[in-house]
Amino acid sequence: MTLPRIAALVVAATLAAPAPAPRIASVSAAMQDLVARQEVSGAVTVVATRGGVVHLDATGLADLATKRPMTPDTLFWIASMTKPITGAAILMLQDEGKLKVSDPVAKYLPAFETLRTPSGKPANLTITQVLTHTSGLGEADPVAAREARTLTDMERLWLAAPMQYEPGTQWKYTQSGINVAGRIVEVVSGKPFDVFVRERLFDPLGMKDTTFSPSEAQRARLVTAYTKHKDTGVLEATPHRADYGVGRPPFGNGGLYSTGPDYARFAQMLLNGGTLDGKRYLSAEAMRTLTTPLTGDLPTGFFQGEAWGNRGANYGWGLATCILKTPHDGVASMLSPGTFGHGGAWGTQAWIDPVKGVAYVLMIQRAGLPNSDASDVRLAFQRAAAAALPQ
Repeated sequence: MTLPRIAALVVAATLAAPAPAPRIASVSAAMQDLVARQEVSGAVTVVATRGGVVHLDATGLADLATKRPMTPDTLFWIASMTKPITGAAILMLQDEGKLKVSDPVAKYLPAFETLRTPSGKPANLTITQVLTHTSGLGEADPVAAREARTLTDMERLWLAAPMQYEPGTQWKYTQSGINVAGRIVEVVSGKPFDVFVRERLFDPLGMKDTTFSPSEAQRARLVTAYTKHKDTGVLEATPHRADYGVGRPPFGNGGLYSTGPDYARFAQMLLNGGTLDGKRYLSAEAMRTLTTPLTGDLPTGFFQGEAWGNRGANYGWGLATCILKTPHDGVASMLSPGTFGHGGAWGTQAWIDPVKGVAYVLMIQRAGLPNSDASDVRLAFQRAAAAALPQ
């Protein structure tokens, strides 16, 4: 083979190779430090602007025992980061004129007409109330819920749980309400909830690894969850979901698995006002509903105890999204008023700051971390990312 021919092949191969993912060195260094201190086994971090991803990195290990490296396509159980996707699904149907978020739940789930408040009055719950944690619904019995196979099966369990308070008078983080919204999506669309979000959000957004039930191939990429031993400080593997969601209802409160790049696609769509790559998913009106606090002056979020002072007043709740009203300290001090997003039980987090035009996605799998942003892991990620970006 001639030298010109070899040179041409080398050039062609170089051009065909995918460009390396952009990295913010300070974010990668912060994550490496957390791995070294055994705060996490590893992490996938994504930072995106309206123009695209400006940082994507995988640090550490997805499994300590086998030394399997963390990679961008490592799969995480994102738990409550599922909730904003449920809110978006409801708003897509509102955009089509098929429902209104002010509608009573009983319009779509007639059995809810029998629901009574603690004072004995008809509950008359609205879709907005079940998505903003102000419905007063009780939680389904967890033992009975393990036998459920569909969201239809869950209806009787939601109704069997005594209501906790008069609707609209309190804010209390409640899983059942979000799942009620998922069931409404099924009734209105005529499709199972998992099918609806796959067809309307995941497939068109290119979220190929976001699912309620990972395949065998995807499970091979699933991160191991860890807890930190309280005495030794050593990370120890902790049981994950044994069923991988197989044969279970598609729970809109926390059933999804995803990857960092996948969830960043959803976050970018929201950051761009409901559009991505020239396709509109949510109208401007829907985005206002999703990102406007609908909980009034009710203290919300995970800052309602005396030890947290009045921090609950710093947050509001949109349709299944937490909204920062007043930046205070910690992570929130680096975000703008109107920043919205959600975290997950295993330490994952997504914040979307429309003022600065930045979305932040953190994927880890650590049990026992404090609620909301009160973890060193989230703080380290946010501090490093914020310092590297124009203010």
